This record gives sequence, C-alpha cells and structure tokens, in this order.
Amino acid sequence: MHYDVVIAGGGFAGAYCAKTLGKLLGKSGAKRVALIAERNVLVFQPMLAEVAGSSLSPTAVVNPLRQLCRDVDVLQGGIHRIDWATKTITLDGGRFTRNHAVTFDHLVLTLGSVTDLSRVPGMADHGRPMKSVADALRLRSTLINRLEEANLVEDATIRARLLTFVVVGGGYTGVETAGQVQDFLRGSLKFYANLREARIRVVLVHGHSSLLAEIGPKLGEHALAVLKKRGMEVLLSTRVAEATASKVIFTDGSFIEAHTIISTIGNAPNPVVLDLCRQLGIETDKGRVPTEATMLVRGQTQLWSAGDCAAVPWNDRGEMKVSPPTAQLALRQGVQMGRNVARALTGGGALRPFTYRYMGQLATIGEREAVAEVFGFHFSGFFAWWMWRTIYLAKLPGVLRKLRVMIDWTFELIFPRDLSLLLPPPDEIVKPIHLEKGETLFASGDVCRAFYYVKRGGVRLQPAGGGEPRVLAAGTIIDQAELDANGHWGSGAVAAESSDIVVIRGRAHEMLQSELKLTSRRAV
Repeated sequence: MHYDVVIAGGGFAGAYCAKTLGKLLGKSGAKRVALIAERNVLVFQPMLAEVAGSSLSPTAVVNPLRQLCRDVDVLQGGIHRIDWATKTITLDGGRFTRNHAVTFDHLVLTLGSVTDLSRVPGMADHGRPMKSVADALRLRSTLINRLEEANLVEDATIRARLLTFVVVGGGYTGVETAGQVQDFLRGSLKFYANLREARIRVVLVHGHSSLLAEIGPKLGEHALAVLKKRGMEVLLSTRVAEATASKVIFTDGSFIEAHTIISTIGNAPNPVVLDLCRQLGIETDKGRVPTEATMLVRGQTQLWSAGDCAAVPWNDRGEMKVSPPTAQLALRQGVQMGRNVARALTGGGALRPFTYRYMGQLATIGEREAVAEVFGFHFSGFFAWWMWRTIYLAKLPGVLRKLRVMIDWTFELIFPRDLSLLLPPPDEIVKPIHLEKGETLFASGDVCRAFYYVKRGGVRLQPAGGGEPRVLAAGTIIDQAELDANGHWGSGAVAAESSDIVVIRGRAHEMLQSELKLTSRRAV
C-alpha cells in the first residue's frame, strides 16, 4: 500500500491534520492520505478522569476516526518500525495482519509519548496508568472491587489497605483523577452497609513543591488548599522509591500501606520516533523532534512532526518558546500542518508558520471545584468548574458526543454515580509482582492458589515447625514440592531482599500442576 502522505499517530495532532487534509483534497484524499492509529478512535483526554470516576460514559469521550477524518484512509495498527531509506512503515494490524508494509512520500510524525513505569521498581507491576479509555475503565472497576472486598472483610488493617488509594503525580491528570476518585468513593459508601462509617483515604503524591505547575503557583496553592479541605492527603516534594502489591515506599524510607496505586507519571519518548531520528542523525530536544515553525522537521523536505513528540517553535506573546505538550496546541498544530502538507502536495504557495494565541489552562479538582487561568486571568471555585465544563464541551468533537456528555452530566447532578461492575476482576494467569525485603509472599498453612518463579532477588522459606530456613535464589520455581498433603504451603515465604516474582495462577497454574504430577508418576 502506497500513499502520498502517511500520518503516524491518531492523537489530536494527527487526527486534525488528517481531517484538514481530507477537507482540502476532497475525495482523492482517500487514495493519497493514510492515518495510522493504534485505536480507531480519538480519545478526548481532558475528560478521561470523569470516566474513571463514573461521571461520564466511555463512549462520550471517544470519537471514531473514520467519522471525524473523512476522505482519508484510516489504518488501525501499531507501528513497529519506520525505515526512512525505503520510506516503509512496518505495521502490526492484529493477530492475522502482522508485518504489513505501508510506503509513503511524505511522513507526518504525531506518535506522542509512551508510558514507561519501569524507572520505579514495582510501579509497572502494581501502578495503574491513566492514558486510555481502557485504563480509565480498569481503574473504575478496581475502585468498585476494592469497595466490594472491603465490605466483606472485618479485619481493620486489611480494610484500611483496601480503602487507601495513592495517586502519583500532581499534574493535570493526577489532580483531576484524585478528585474524581475521592468524589466517586465518598458518594458510594452509603450503598455499602459495612462501610458507612469507614474512612476513605486518598493520597496525592507529587515530586515537586507545588501542584499544577503549568497554571502557576497561585492556583496551585488554591488547588492544594481545596484538596486538603476535602480530606485528601497531599505529599509534596515526595518521590516514590518502590511499589509493591500492598505498599508504596518513598525515597526517605517512609511508606503507605495500600492495595491501589494510580500512576499519572512516566511519560517517555516514543521508541519508534527515537529510532527514526537515529537513522537521520537528528538530535532530539529531550526526546522531541526539532521542527521549523512550519512543522517541517529541520533539514528535511518530506518529514513533518507535531504534537507531544515534536519541539515546535511557538511565539507566545512575543516570547519564543517550544510548544508545550498540551491538547489545545496539538489540535491547532495539526490543522496548520494539514494546510502546509496540502500546499506541499499541490504547490499551493509558501508554507506558513504555526501561530496561536495562548488561551490558558483549566483543571477540575472535584466536588464542583476547579482552577483556571484564561487569558492571564485566574479563576477558582464553582465558576471555574462551570467554565471548565463549558469550554471543554465546546471543544469536544461531534454533536452526538456533546449531547451524550450533556446528558451524563445532567444525570450526575441528580442521581448517584453508577456502581455497575463493567469489567470482572482480571484473570491474569501470569503476573509479575515486586516485593520489598521482608514482605510476605505467602504464609505457612495458606492454600496454594499459584506457583511462583523468582525472577530477581531471593525468597526465604521458613518451615512451619521452626526448622532451618532456606533461601531460594533467582531462577527458582516455588511449586508443589513445598506443599503438604492437603495442598497447603508447608513453609512461609518472605522476600530475602528486594525481589521480582512471576505469579503463575489460574489455568496456567492448573496445567503446570497437572504436568508436574504426571512427570512425578512417570519417574516412579
């Protein structure tokens, strides 16, 4: 498949570039322009936290790319590699369409950033990201499952861990998610007979000295005051050193016991973009591709870039800056870039630079409160919350989505938030976990529900009768050899050091158990 233009990435910049090109090229655009996206929808990121908080339906915050971007060819798939020498993209479209080749003349890079939680030990295993609609739905289901479990248990310590929620990151996503989590949980307690007097603990952890640095210290301080007033704990200048299934450990050695960690940090440059820059000898600006104001990549004539992965020059009220990675700038960059690409294809005149008058930023902090900076004026409280809803409703693509959001918001003002469990607890047959030194993997006498593979570190087994303990090193499998006749663990297991463990449960556990029994019989 060959196209005059391939747009790699279906976020705001890519989608609006495709939409603009479709309008300018007309019906011929479907043969000349392709938009490659991992999902066939544009996600309206500013409203994602409200999906997690059950304020909005997931279908209200997505817009089908095929309906938004008319007269271009939308290709759903993940990009494995871009080979600039042959101008070929290797695309994985799914189980039956892997290694599909797409060639191009012009390439538009709008792949954005990726989530990388590996820099904090255990965060990738136990932290829940907030990047996509699927992430928001999984978080919503997790919140409901924690309430259901807490309603069952009587042990105060276990219940406290189940009702403690740690949100890492004090930017827009972190603050808005924390506010929605707090609102949803507090509003739901009255429906759980055993939790009506229980304490919900939401902790917001931020590595810098103030929240919402993008808006400024004044509104950041107001957001902090409101969150604390509502009973949320906020830890500033605090960084997470380690995360486990039941604990968040900070760099100063302190910790919080919690079974739910929500991570809104960890943005990293897209490896496909970095690989292409290496091929072309382009030095990135903190992982972002340097471009001209026209959004042509510097030194190139057929490579364009915009959005989060691009360092686009921007004249902000007389001061030259690199455009920040926000939705409002990515959208405008996409429109202007689409016009410039059309000019390059048709010879329709000189390319024009990206210009945009900065409007400001808005963030909700829950309970009909928000903070806003609009055209240099600062607002907070209910009026800012009303502004947030009004402005983002106007920006939401599509009349149908606007109507759905209006209906959902109206219902939320009158009725309680929906507690329906849309997703069952995940059946993860192989799951990595992280343990800190001294943390328990299982206790002596526990029923065996999984086998374990020690990937890194070591696990100490202490026999129930008080015999000599053994340390199992990395590469060891803890299986039925450690069970008693009743299928219970004969020893307790704790981490001898900071360790990574692979848990084998469900169908994989049953199959492995059966195979080990069969092998044992054959040996006899």
